[in-house]
Amino acid sequence: MTVRVQADSFDAGAELNNFAQGRTDVGAVVSFTGVVRDTAGDLHEMLIEHYPGMTESAIAKIADQAVVRWDLADVLVIHRYGPLKPGAPIMMVATAAAHRAAAFEAADFLMDYLKSRAPFWKKEITADGASWVDAKDADEDALKRW
Repeated sequence: MTVRVQADSFDAGAELNNFAQGRTDVGAVVSFTGVVRDTAGDLHEMLIEHYPGMTESAIAKIADQAVVRWDLADVLVIHRYGPLKPGAPIMMVATAAAHRAAAFEAADFLMDYLKSRAPFWKKEITADGASWVDAKDADEDALKRW
């Protein structure tokens, strides 16, 4: 299991290739990469803050739960912090399991957790100013599935 919280960008394709390389013990590898979106067309950057140490520990704990719950062979979670431009990769989740249902469900679970519970704080910066991103009811509802 790998959990990385980093400022640097990452190559999702290379990360996935490294994650899956040589795996003969699984039948499914699932990945998701989130990017910074600019829905209104005026986002200058997204600023993501976190508490080093605490964030990695919280993500590792939920990843450990996913490994047990879905009998995963491996998990990769990457999440960035700092100033990010629209279109930049913000996070990646990859799961490896014997069967696709487990890999998909575990990845979905981890993404829901990262979206609603991981200790990150996001601020959108536009030409009109800056504002913190509030939690969304839809994200909370998605987490209730688990």
